[in-house]
Amino acid sequence: METKQLGNTGVSISTIGLGGMPLSLSSRPPESQGIEVIHRALELGVTLIDTADSYCRDESDKHHNERLIYKALQSYGGDISQVVVATKGGLMRPNGNWTRNGNPDRLRETIRVSFEALGGSKPIDVWQYHAPDPDYTIEEALKPAQEAVEEGLMRFVGVSNFSVEQIKRARDVVDVVSVQNQYNPWYRQPETDGVLEYCETEGLTFFPWSPLGGSRRVSSLGEISAIAQLAQEKGASVYQIVLAWLRSKSPCIVPIPGASKTSSIEDSVGAVEVKLSEAELKQIDQGA
Repeated sequence: METKQLGNTGVSISTIGLGGMPLSLSSRPPESQGIEVIHRALELGVTLIDTADSYCRDESDKHHNERLIYKALQSYGGDISQVVVATKGGLMRPNGNWTRNGNPDRLRETIRVSFEALGGSKPIDVWQYHAPDPDYTIEEALKPAQEAVEEGLMRFVGVSNFSVEQIKRARDVVDVVSVQNQYNPWYRQPETDGVLEYCETEGLTFFPWSPLGGSRRVSSLGEISAIAQLAQEKGASVYQIVLAWLRSKSPCIVPIPGASKTSSIEDSVGAVEVKLSEAELKQIDQGA
């Protein structure tokens, strides 16, 4: 597995990560299968696992994914010293819905619970503010993260669903190493809103969430003729073509495709071997 640096930290991460969300939502697989998926990802050289306190069924199930990942890491027989777990906080799951909550007191609490859920023995590798809440300033919401870094509860801080201006404001409060925004063939705003260019210029890692379109659109990838044609020509899956396309967009991009089956993460990791020419990238750009 290829690696690249996380932001400007000097820490190496795999060039494709594992998105943990499908392992904890209402449609999640049995726990044993979830652990098997995480173990398979580790065997394949994946050293970045993306999670969040809100990857769960509802508020009564909060932090499920973090606890699952910790359990999988503890039961893995191989070396986990290089594994980076990136979690998030700032979303609530009332009745299974998604709502924003940037209340600093609540963020302080959820950071501590995330710290415990991930083992409580070492700092959270990366904690990301999941989405800005208009009821609180970015400065207010990120103060708990700054405090947590100083207290040794977390190493690095990232942001998610942020504009360039919001990222700049965040960096005035705390050192930001990563940005996680939506980016896939149907949603290409990072190419035009300046976020991708800013991350590349400033040395921040960009994690595209829903890189394959999410559960509602992933099955439609084969309907994009340019992608389907290239997949057939290269003997690759349509998912591998999309991940290779994303990786080619910028050296700062690290896709984090979700998986609920071992075959899914095996397929995603195979995207590292898929090479696309400039002409083929243009073909996807025009056809997506």
